[in-house]
Amino acid sequence: MSDFPWAAGAATGIGSLPGVDVAEAQRIVLGELPALPHLPELPERGPGADIIGRSARFLVDLPVQIYVGRWQMAARPGKDMRLAADLLERDLDQLTEQADGYSGPLKIQAAGPWTLAASLDLPIGGRMLRDPGAVRDLTDSLAEGLRQHVENVRKRVPGATVLLQLDEPSLPTVLAGRVPTESGLSAYRAVDGPAAATGLRTVVEAVGAPVIVHCCAPDLPWQVVRDSRATAVAFDLSLLKDLDPLGEAIEAGLGIFAGAAPTRPPAGTRPESKQIAERVRTLWRRLGFPAARLPEQVVITPACGLAGAPRPYVRALLKACTEAGRRIAEV
Repeated sequence: MSDFPWAAGAATGIGSLPGVDVAEAQRIVLGELPALPHLPELPERGPGADIIGRSARFLVDLPVQIYVGRWQMAARPGKDMRLAADLLERDLDQLTEQADGYSGPLKIQAAGPWTLAASLDLPIGGRMLRDPGAVRDLTDSLAEGLRQHVENVRKRVPGATVLLQLDEPSLPTVLAGRVPTESGLSAYRAVDGPAAATGLRTVVEAVGAPVIVHCCAPDLPWQVVRDSRATAVAFDLSLLKDLDPLGEAIEAGLGIFAGAAPTRPPAGTRPESKQIAERVRTLWRRLGFPAARLPEQVVITPACGLAGAPRPYVRALLKACTEAGRRIAEV
């Protein structure tokens, strides 16, 4: 029996899909990723469906608004927050209908505290990242909002074991002190690893669900993810340069969401499940772990979100990921 909250040989998507048809997107995900479906995000719908606006919707008592094309903290909730809330509600209503009777793991996604802090503007100007007190308030607010979101999804799909993915594409730049100020002439002070892990752990410990930290940017901070007490890490395999931190994470029992399938069709070809599975198997053999652990500890995913992928490719890609998961589960 696996210690992980997913079946051996599972595959899933990262989050975003192309298009604006919520019902169709959910049908594709539930149909092609039966072992570990996720709530798809459709950023083409515009502000409030984007990663920052959608995730800021979860903040409790910290309203946001769009100002000069950017998300900014606001004095009170307004039309931009209502739009983001309406889009999420439509998604959840559709999920309630489409996933009726579903039983098993179900993944939902939101931006993590560091990506939000690096993206949201303060009313006085500058990113929230410049003010450590504001970052703490943001983190606590997000933790409570995501706890409520997890509970809401559980009520709507009673048979689901909800998993939460925290998207942290900005985490490496936050740690490296490379988030630019408004002028672009300097950058905000780097956040150290222990502080970054503490912020993530605040959310991990509050939500009452297994958490996957996702970062498909270079220089994934493995130790920060491990110290956050997340259940798993999701990343793009093509960005992996040093195998040692991955091996240490696997040895420590961290689940691995391996982004092994390209988000764009190479030279117009179709995704091949055999190639995806072999890519993961080869890496596992290089690391020297027992073959039996591979399908239990590893979930196969696309390299990153699929919002920019050609629509006909998306269904084929998710299907190939599922078939690749079955291949690595074969004894």
